[in-house]
Amino acid sequence: MTAPAATARPVPDLTNLGIELRHRHRLAGPEQGLQEWHIRILDAEREVGSLHAARCHHYGAGNLAERMSDHGGLCALAAVSLLTPDGEPTPDLEEAVEYPGNFLLLDQIDIQAPFDDQAIVTAVIAEVIDRLTDHHYAVVLPCVKPDADTGTRLLAQAGVELAAEPFDDDLQLIDTCLADPEHATARARLASRIQHPHWHRDEEDEEVWPDEEEDVLTPRTTAVLRQAAEELSTLAWQEVTALGDEPLPRRAGGVFGQLPPITLRRNGQWRRQMARTFDDLATGLRDEGRAGVEPRCTAEEMALHLIIGQARSITTNRPNALAQLVDGLPSSGADYDWDGCLTHLFEDHDVLMLFDAQLDGMEDPDSEVHQTMGMVNLAADEWFEPFSPDHARDPDRGFRL
Repeated sequence: MTAPAATARPVPDLTNLGIELRHRHRLAGPEQGLQEWHIRILDAEREVGSLHAARCHHYGAGNLAERMSDHGGLCALAAVSLLTPDGEPTPDLEEAVEYPGNFLLLDQIDIQAPFDDQAIVTAVIAEVIDRLTDHHYAVVLPCVKPDADTGTRLLAQAGVELAAEPFDDDLQLIDTCLADPEHATARARLASRIQHPHWHRDEEDEEVWPDEEEDVLTPRTTAVLRQAAEELSTLAWQEVTALGDEPLPRRAGGVFGQLPPITLRRNGQWRRQMARTFDDLATGLRDEGRAGVEPRCTAEEMALHLIIGQARSITTNRPNALAQLVDGLPSSGADYDWDGCLTHLFEDHDVLMLFDAQLDGMEDPDSEVHQTMGMVNLAADEWFEPFSPDHARDPDRGFRL
């Protein structure tokens, strides 16, 4: 006898998925120390799920442990683990996070099928964390346990995927003071699923990505990348003229403000060389395709990261410009796979480590991190040295310097 076929799990339409955050505060009874938030997960205007959060502040709260215990649920459990009986942070909490006085607790998630999917829940949790915290919070989530209910398992696994660290047998923590690119990655994956729903199987909702690396540079993807490179080139040359040899402050805007801190005090000649990398990559995309866009030096690696970011912005925020740009070009299921570009167009992403303040000085060839990991050409003065003689650009290619 043949067993009945399993019912295929429907793939949800994520186009209108969003969240709404609600916080109620009584003016007659100030609720210092603990704020309760209710997050609605919406498909357009229809609620398909909900999440409860408590934002806790130790300072000015009286006895925060008592307030959290009265709240019940994960709050009561966290009060015992994170705070002393008189409401002070425990030594273990002070050791685990940079700022133990503020934390966000996430629990009681309930989400309807077919939206009860781990990637969706992880993206929702990442968005809620960004909305309700800054860089001075510890985010508290339950640990993964086999006997937990479905909602708790989804919430706990979201913590794992967002790089939470186990605190004890019941809790895991995300320190928002540390760099956490997993948040952006979770949202990017969700955006990719919205743009390319046909990349997902019905059964178990597994992602299906293009098999061939060459597929990542489809005609439409290439056109958008070239447009992004040309836009950044124009902006970079304008900044070269405006800035001259003036140093940039941290968190400056513009193209050069997006580069790692070690480049902020480079002079005009260095910036002209950097601006030319966008020209080189734009020309390579036009004339050579994949071979022309693969970075040949550290500066081109950094430029390509910015180009992919600009291309992602074009496809996300500028639908009219995008439609005009790709009009007449053949479409493909692999169009606009920016995560795939990050995977297949680089040998590594060492240059991004220069943004990490905890690795300050790693570009020095004598540093322990540099020697241990075998990195090359990360010092700003070495950015334009080709990775090998075969990688050198034609010195007579005619670009302005």
